[in-house]
Amino acid sequence: MSIKAASTLRRALLYVPSSSPKFLQKSLTLPFPLDTITYDLEDSVSPANKAPARHSLLTHLSQPRPPTSHIRELSVRINDVSTGLALADLTAVLQAPHLDALVVPKVNKASDLTFVTDVLRHQLPGRHSSSSTNPVKIIALIESAEAITNLNEICKASPYLDGLIFAAEDFALDLSLTRTPSLTEFLYARSAISTAARAHDLGSTIDLVCTSFRGEEGKRVLEEECVGGRGLGFNGKQCIHPSQVEVVQGAFAPGEKEVEWSVRVVVGDEKAENAGRGAWTLEGKMIDKPVVGKARAVVRRAELCGFDVKGMREKWKDQEPE
Repeated sequence: MSIKAASTLRRALLYVPSSSPKFLQKSLTLPFPLDTITYDLEDSVSPANKAPARHSLLTHLSQPRPPTSHIRELSVRINDVSTGLALADLTAVLQAPHLDALVVPKVNKASDLTFVTDVLRHQLPGRHSSSSTNPVKIIALIESAEAITNLNEICKASPYLDGLIFAAEDFALDLSLTRTPSLTEFLYARSAISTAARAHDLGSTIDLVCTSFRGEEGKRVLEEECVGGRGLGFNGKQCIHPSQVEVVQGAFAPGEKEVEWSVRVVVGDEKAENAGRGAWTLEGKMIDKPVVGKARAVVRRAELCGFDVKGMREKWKDQEPE
């Protein structure tokens, strides 16, 4: 069984601490649409509070979402497999009926995901049968040099793997790097992650956290990082504060002109194909298979982002291949 990449939209992944019932409840009432909320059982929860946090999270994820909620996906970041805490985390949160995905930290090798996959199949056999269309998805955090060297094996380790996340701070710690505003020290790792995710048709490639989020300067830095991440092939970004979400979702959504152009390409190509034509032109630009493939991907993403694609197709229904 595989998970189709187009089925999931994660432009912004917002972390929420799991240690406070107040934060948990507030997260469902954020006054804007949000792709993914990730409730954190790892770094934001002290060892003494792990058990209470699991209990609070299970209670929270067992309640239906408010009708006013605009959240597409609820996920949980468990503790990494090497700590020995992952099984207790999974045993608790997998009882919750409203869990969509697991974020697995410090995935260094394929066996880390094999462990999580085995637990999923054991505890939720119905959701992970060959006929299921709604499995709990896995999103893997890539945080070390070892993980980068094992990316191909990691990406093949589980049929439920639906995305990779780059954890810059832990990666910098592992390699004794100093994070700089240019982020050039992470160029190789980020390129490797986005390339591996694309090669294995994973739905999400989520970029590093922007640690600046206050005021106009924080917004400027965030915007620059989003542009850089998108240029490397990422299609989403981690957020540590609600104020970052709108900027991130806008940056990783296709633009209005991009969507309109893509719709024109798709409509024109349908007519070109019916006429038995291969490459054709639109406004003096050659349109061939790679261009059409990208246009179709933009249109699919635009639909997930809420664009009126149907209306655009109606507007450009008379587009002819030149």
